[in-house]
Amino acid sequence: MKNLSFEWLVGLRYTRAGRRSGRNSFISFISLISMAGITLGVAALIIVISVMNGFQKEVRDRMLSVLAHVEVFDATGALPDWKNTALEVQRNPAVKGTAPYVDGQAMIIRDDVMRGVILRGILPDEESKVSEVASKIKYGNWADLKPGEFNIVLGSALAASLHVRIGEKITLAAPEGQMTPAGMVPRLKAFTVVGVFEAGHYEFDSGMAFMHIDDAQKFFRLSAPSGLRLRIQDMLKAPQIARELARSLSGDLLIRDWSQQNKNYFAAVKTEKTMMFIILTMIIAVAAFNLVSTLVMTVTDKQADIAILRTLGASPASIMKIFVIQGATVGLAGTAIGVIMGIIVSLNIDVIVPFIEHLLGVQFLPKDIYVISALPSDLQAGDVSTIGLVAVTLALLATIYPSWRASRVKPAEALRYE
Repeated sequence: MKNLSFEWLVGLRYTRAGRRSGRNSFISFISLISMAGITLGVAALIIVISVMNGFQKEVRDRMLSVLAHVEVFDATGALPDWKNTALEVQRNPAVKGTAPYVDGQAMIIRDDVMRGVILRGILPDEESKVSEVASKIKYGNWADLKPGEFNIVLGSALAASLHVRIGEKITLAAPEGQMTPAGMVPRLKAFTVVGVFEAGHYEFDSGMAFMHIDDAQKFFRLSAPSGLRLRIQDMLKAPQIARELARSLSGDLLIRDWSQQNKNYFAAVKTEKTMMFIILTMIIAVAAFNLVSTLVMTVTDKQADIAILRTLGASPASIMKIFVIQGATVGLAGTAIGVIMGIIVSLNIDVIVPFIEHLLGVQFLPKDIYVISALPSDLQAGDVSTIGLVAVTLALLATIYPSWRASRVKPAEALRYE
């Protein structure tokens, strides 16, 4: 403390003086309320952003349990030379696995129920290299997808809507019919249900089915797989790897990563996260600008002290610095406490939320309604630092006007009635 300049000594003294002086207890109370507001605002923003990150990560992971990180395919719908393309792809050190696939749409018919479905033909042994569908099997056996047997694995919601069980038959109607002497008729094929998977994402569970790639090629009358599905080392680098592959692969191939396949969803999540950040930042702004009233009252109360400091040689800049230090101290303290609270709650939300649910006798995410029944949290250092920086900046901005007003106090007028 002895090595601090007099501006720091006086500023810090003013920050804590109100708590010991009955005359300034109201100013001290306003200051504490400002600090508490900043603390709660910062903590709430960190917790909310962490929970939104957690939901985004949970949904993304469930989507990528079915989707590949990157897909390589030909515009014609078939990739005859897929094995050579797979060898070229595997030269990239970031690629962990490749598997061929066939994609198409069809209609599933079961008694009087009809459902549209996305069919994916796969090699069961190879598919485990690029997705986690095999581990998502709820009933049946993934290995029963054998060539020539025309077996099929359905999503759990799709199987429930068709009222179908393991071993029962369903009928698939191909999008292209066949010409007969009687005219164009639908092309139908019976398949046996050998498995039901549950990815935890309703879009896939209600509208996707898997079959062996040979059966898919026969059903869609294709001469080769549609393309390759890839899994890479770091899924967040999928767009970068896709661009690298586009430059290195031979042939006229199309490449897309998982973020492009779900562009609308991730754009909506990003917009929602941005809006929540702006809305909750307004709470911090309201608390930070309470410092304005606190400092204005402090300046009014300390006019005699300011006048004495001016007569002793303090410059207007020094007076301004004193009150900036006072306001910044409150802002920094509130931000620091808020950051600590936010981090603690975010890291322990899986314990805190169940405790609150047990205490109140409620369940925030009922299992029979929501697929995600636990509140996830993904605390990211970048978000914490950004929130802390925004809070400190707002607190500093709130000190400018009162500090400038203090620097404009005229000693003669301030001491006239003292």
